[in-house]
Amino acid sequence: MTRLVLDADQLDLWLLTPPERSSLPLDELDESERRRAKTFRRPADRALYIAAHIALRRLLGAYLRLPAADVRFRRADCPRCGGPHGRPVLSDAGPGAPHFSLSHSRGAVLVGVARTPVGVDIEGLPRPERVEVCRSALHPQERRELDDVPASDRPACFARLWARKEAYLKGTGVGVGGWTSEVYLGDEGPDAPPRPPGWSVLDVRCGPDHAAAAAIRGPAPRATVHRLPAEAVLAGGRIPDSRTAAVRTSLSRS
Repeated sequence: MTRLVLDADQLDLWLLTPPERSSLPLDELDESERRRAKTFRRPADRALYIAAHIALRRLLGAYLRLPAADVRFRRADCPRCGGPHGRPVLSDAGPGAPHFSLSHSRGAVLVGVARTPVGVDIEGLPRPERVEVCRSALHPQERRELDDVPASDRPACFARLWARKEAYLKGTGVGVGGWTSEVYLGDEGPDAPPRPPGWSVLDVRCGPDHAAAAAIRGPAPRATVHRLPAEAVLAGGRIPDSRTAAVRTSLSRS
């Protein structure tokens, strides 16, 4: 088993493009994950969900020195209402256990692991008509920034804004809701509204068809993007050494 090390000021981001038309092992997933997988109507969506959760389990297992099937999850309390539907966390984990976040969209998976609360999001670029439908969920200043770019660039701009916003909301455990338009995560500048205090947000470059972001509580971390090979989620696959998978040029301050 590969052993991964996570320092206190470190943010590890893992990008995966899952294999196509390959059978994926289900024995490492728990019963709730297998039930959830069955609800996807499209085979491609089902395979993406399974690959994402295998990747998450194998990665966390490498940090925890545990088999992937032995990694256990629970939900933290919601910071808004106190209910048991906050962000996913590790069950029975002691002090210093890693925090994590998982996102997948249109054939791409992003996992974030850190010593402090973290959220990640990856978004496929939307169609122009979808941007118009969803723009009301942006902060008023974010909408103005969207209007300032050429129409051809708005899908990428919207996806970038939304990835930042969802990464932050997942990191806090609040999640997406009617309050999304109240949170500003557009471009920083002297005339821009303040961003949420106490959090750092990074854009993650992930190719022309997606936008991605990571949000972590506290000052900007020492962050590295790692490319996870498709074979890592197949039967018999293994997580690579983090040094060989690193792609350090794929991060920028948002």
